[in-house]
Amino acid sequence: MTSLRQGVRRSAAYDPDCTRCPRLARFLAKTRARHADYWARPVPSFGARAPKLVIVGLAPGMHGANRTGRPFTGDFAGILLYQTLYDLGLASAPVSVAADDGLKLLNTRIVNAVKCLPPQNKPLPEEIRCCNAFLKRELEELPGVRVYLALGRIAHDAVLMAQGLRRGAFPFRHGHEHALDGARWLIDSYHCSRYNTQTRRLSAPMFRAVVARACARAGLR
Repeated sequence: MTSLRQGVRRSAAYDPDCTRCPRLARFLAKTRARHADYWARPVPSFGARAPKLVIVGLAPGMHGANRTGRPFTGDFAGILLYQTLYDLGLASAPVSVAADDGLKLLNTRIVNAVKCLPPQNKPLPEEIRCCNAFLKRELEELPGVRVYLALGRIAHDAVLMAQGLRRGAFPFRHGHEHALDGARWLIDSYHCSRYNTQTRRLSAPMFRAVVARACARAGLR
C-alpha cells in the first residue's frame, strides 16, 4: 500500500488528501483507524491515459476500492465488470484483486462520480456536486473519449453535470444511448452491484450486451 501511495500525485483532477466533504473525510478517518492496511483515501481513476471508452461508477466500496485503492478491485461488482472487459478485449486479465496485480485496461478508463467512500454507499447530493469538479476536469483532459458508460443513475447524472447538460434532456434508462454531440455518446447501464445481480435486475448477458454496445459506439469492435 505504501508503494501505491507514493505513485499517486495531486492534480486538478485528483487530490489524494481531499477533505472538502466533511462527512466523507470523517468517515474515511474512522475507516483508516479501524483498517490500518486499507487505502481509505480518495480513490484515483484507473486505466488508459487516452481512452475512447470511459466507464463511470458510483463510489468506492468499503472492502473493494476503498481497501485496494483501485476502482472495482477486490469487491463483488468488480467480478462482473472485469470479466466482461476481459471477454471484450478491454482488459489484460479477467480478475482484479489488487492495485499491483498487473492488470491493464485497453482503450478504457474507469472513473467514479464520487472518489471517497460514502457511508452506506450513499453520497449526499452536495458531496456529488463537490466531487464533480474533479470529474469535470478529468473528462476535459480526455478529449479522445467517444463513449461514457454510466453505471447507474448517479453516474449518469454526474457525467451530465460535468458536461454542463440538463438531466431532463437525457433520462436514465438501462441500455439507452444518448447522443451528446456529433462525436460523443452517453450509454446507461444498471450498476453491476451484488444487489442488482442477485435480484436479477441486471444479468451477466444484459451487462455484456450494453458494454459491447459501448465498445461498438467507441469504435473498439
